[in-house]
Amino acid sequence: MKKHNFYAGPSILSEYTIRNTAAAVENFAGTGLSLLEVSHRGKEFVAVNDEARLLVKELLDVPDTHEVVFLGGGASMQFCMVPYNLLNRKASYLDTGTWSSKAIKEARLFGEIEVVASSKDSNYTYIPKDYTVSPDSDYFHITTNNTIFGTEIHNIPEVDIPLIADMSSDIFARPIDVSKYSIIYAGAQKNLAPAGVTIVIVRKDALGKVDRPIPSMLNYQIHIANDSMFNTPPVLPIYAALQTLKWYKEQGGIPVLQKKNIEKAAILYDEIDRNKLFRGTTAVEDRSLMNVCFVMNDEYKELESAFSQYASSQGIVGIKGHRSVGGFRASLYNAMPGSSVKVLVDAMKSFEKNI
Repeated sequence: MKKHNFYAGPSILSEYTIRNTAAAVENFAGTGLSLLEVSHRGKEFVAVNDEARLLVKELLDVPDTHEVVFLGGGASMQFCMVPYNLLNRKASYLDTGTWSSKAIKEARLFGEIEVVASSKDSNYTYIPKDYTVSPDSDYFHITTNNTIFGTEIHNIPEVDIPLIADMSSDIFARPIDVSKYSIIYAGAQKNLAPAGVTIVIVRKDALGKVDRPIPSMLNYQIHIANDSMFNTPPVLPIYAALQTLKWYKEQGGIPVLQKKNIEKAAILYDEIDRNKLFRGTTAVEDRSLMNVCFVMNDEYKELESAFSQYASSQGIVGIKGHRSVGGFRASLYNAMPGSSVKVLVDAMKSFEKNI
């Protein structure tokens, strides 16, 4: 039976990425060696690293003012790297979920943190909109998509200070104006590659302005100067990322992916709103296109386990909601085909019919 993978991360990858990466694990670039055992300094992998960074720039239209680096440690490492490199006195943060609150916790080790607004009081079911960012802040940090709670910032705030964004779960899902940001970072395991590599897009002139000494491994300038090769990089995830980036380009680029994502999400949200058994958990205007969260209506709450079992019998995996929300979560990343979304919707309709 075909599996329909709705896991939130690590998550679905394109067949193109899996097939090509698997082949490279057996024989990389005709070397007769596995990708898992080649030197990261060899010309074959250096070419992979260079091409992947160039494709990020091409797909996202990254201006010359910015540089792309691949780093380890996941987005969680960026929670401390951002303030280490940018925070002198005070920074502002928008609290929209688990990952933004973790970023806030780490940043407080480096200076004063002003939380300009938070939706924690409603279990992060909406994106705060009426807030003011202090103009004397060193930067303003946002998390554009909230994987656990299923909300997304659809209108990026306009600020006159450096803007930092964690885009781990919606990068490459929609066009972005990179010039607006001083740093964009994204763990790969949701919309790009297996876990182990993080994309960081850095505005070069935003660096070098803090007074503290920065350890080499945490210094963006050192990673930029070494083309992401300051230390041994995560070779396999970078190779898989390159395959995904090639696939994105073949699909027609980010605008085409965005159109498909809007269509997929609409199909599922329409069914959630129609079906008597289910309801969405977030404000409609803030619904995520990547992570669709929903629960059983109160009068049908006891059927959650039965629906989970029925969905599993249809080849649907990974829809269990995070414990912070409960219910169900269907992640619709770029590699998720519309046909799998329709399988889920059909399962919801069929289950309702038999109640």
